[in-house]
Amino acid sequence: MKMEVEYQEEYVRNSRGVQLFTCRWLPSSSSPLALVFLCHGYGMECSGFMRECGVRLARAGYAVFGIDYEGHGRSKGSRCYIKKFENIVNDCYNFFKSVSVQEEYRNKCRFLYGESMGGAVALLLHKKDPTFWNGAILVAPMCKISEKVKPHPVIVNILTRVEDVIPKWKIVPTKDVIDAAFKDPVKREQIRSNNLIYQDKPRLKTALEMLRTSMSLENSLSEVTLPFFVLHGEADIVTDPEVSRALYERAGSTDKTIRLYPEMWHGLTSGEPDENVDTVFRDIIGWLEKHTTVGNAVTVQPMHPFRNGVEMCTTSASSATTNNPQPQRTVSAGSYCCGLKGRRTLHHSSL
Repeated sequence: MKMEVEYQEEYVRNSRGVQLFTCRWLPSSSSPLALVFLCHGYGMECSGFMRECGVRLARAGYAVFGIDYEGHGRSKGSRCYIKKFENIVNDCYNFFKSVSVQEEYRNKCRFLYGESMGGAVALLLHKKDPTFWNGAILVAPMCKISEKVKPHPVIVNILTRVEDVIPKWKIVPTKDVIDAAFKDPVKREQIRSNNLIYQDKPRLKTALEMLRTSMSLENSLSEVTLPFFVLHGEADIVTDPEVSRALYERAGSTDKTIRLYPEMWHGLTSGEPDENVDTVFRDIIGWLEKHTTVGNAVTVQPMHPFRNGVEMCTTSASSATTNNPQPQRTVSAGSYCCGLKGRRTLHHSSL
């Protein structure tokens, strides 16, 4: 029997005054087993692209929370412009923490879930607060630059000299990532038709911020100490599987698992045939079940609502009962918000 899922949306404002879109999928008939926080990939968004992930995990009993980064999806800001990668990390941290301190969630285990660039976000969230998270699921993570595509230092130096002059210029050449990432042709076109997904050339500063972040993570993989499950398609040409192998081999974690899927591409949870997607989510949910233990979470203490810039948020929820979603590559918040000011909007969807 499938569990009914409640879907909610909320807009919050970050410390820079930018309005950010957030959403959540909740088991409607029971208290969640644990909390899962979504970190989406470059150019992606949560409410549509990561919907199936939210629904599947909520049906398995988990409360799932997502946020569109500044300039991504339904959030405000220059489209897909990353001025500082740390801004993304801080916005996610503030929102995820604001959820975790709510009374009904304070004693729940907390897991990060990152896809592609979101894997880098998840690892940096762990680095920011190493003991706060109970584990992480990393799907084809961006945490190291493959030797096959690493740019020459001279090129990086030239681009760095002009990044503050033309930071938003879309001058970085790129192949069609959608063609390269998503195997199933029907799902690929559905993703391409999602107007919330950025499909233009990367901006100069955005590309450099992603490069610097990847290189920094590569040099600090040994500092990763939380339990994690890293998944990667062996036929992925967007992020090389060697990246996940390096993370698994170098991480300081004593509890780490890697799963490589033969012939699968980059979009493990959204671009593969249904039977492959089922396999991937079965593995993810199995790992979560193994690591969700009553009493295993560190209790989060509530913060004073008007201390250190923390303000109360008003609550207005939306809900819907979800139905089961049906989803060629060219190789070349409730009460307390940490630093967030929120307003919630009522939204009904048949999903």
